[in-house]
Amino acid sequence: MEISYKLESFEGPLDLLLHLIEKNKVNIYDIPIAEITDQYLEYVRNMEEESLDVVSEFLVMAATLLDIKARMLLPKEINEEGEEEDPRAELVARLLEYKTYKYMSMELKDMELDAEKIFYKDPTIPREVEKYEQPVDLDKLLDGVTLAKLQQIFQSVMKRQQDKIDPVRSTFGTIKKEPVSLEEKIATVMGYARKHRKFSFRGMLTKQKDRTEVVVTFLALLELMKIGKIHLTQENLFDDMMIETLEPEGEEEELEISVEEI
Repeated sequence: MEISYKLESFEGPLDLLLHLIEKNKVNIYDIPIAEITDQYLEYVRNMEEESLDVVSEFLVMAATLLDIKARMLLPKEINEEGEEEDPRAELVARLLEYKTYKYMSMELKDMELDAEKIFYKDPTIPREVEKYEQPVDLDKLLDGVTLAKLQQIFQSVMKRQQDKIDPVRSTFGTIKKEPVSLEEKIATVMGYARKHRKFSFRGMLTKQKDRTEVVVTFLALLELMKIGKIHLTQENLFDDMMIETLEPEGEEEELEISVEEI
């Protein structure tokens, strides 16, 4: 009986073998190797018009099937454990692995097709709702923040600043300090907050050059917290406090604060 297949129906020699096994309704663990080999070779004979690269893959499998067919005619080999070795075992393992991945790919393809049937609606928020800003509640904003906590963090930062001072070089002379403007420092801190959105309270103070800068920065943070521009939070007692700007991103407002220089 002449058997004819189209190459486009199979992705490779294992796909063709799996098709023959399912077509003949045989147990994959007990392949009638002679029958399957004959049908496989019949298919290879009809591949004259295909390219050599494609045909070579099927020829390698044909040689493997002929080798297994020949070994099936010989006496069974005994392994080290005293069990008979099945010449088809390696081929069966390859077929089972290929079958697993093939069915997985089919499942993923079905999921992709189902996903194409799903439509999403973009959010439509009324402009007045989108622009709404909840009023700042200073009591809630300062909830959990006590002067004792602020003082403790402040003293910790001051000690770090003190530890940075070289006891030898600090006696080499006095450099006159320029006055520090609290108003400029508030603007600087607010600019930093707008850029980073959320940052460490202690980290902000440790970036300052000297004691005066630390004090003015500390006052600037308190002023911004007072007018509702930033929010301070602390998860656990004695932990560092995190500062977060309450000003919506991209909606910067001018700071109308008039203070004296320190």
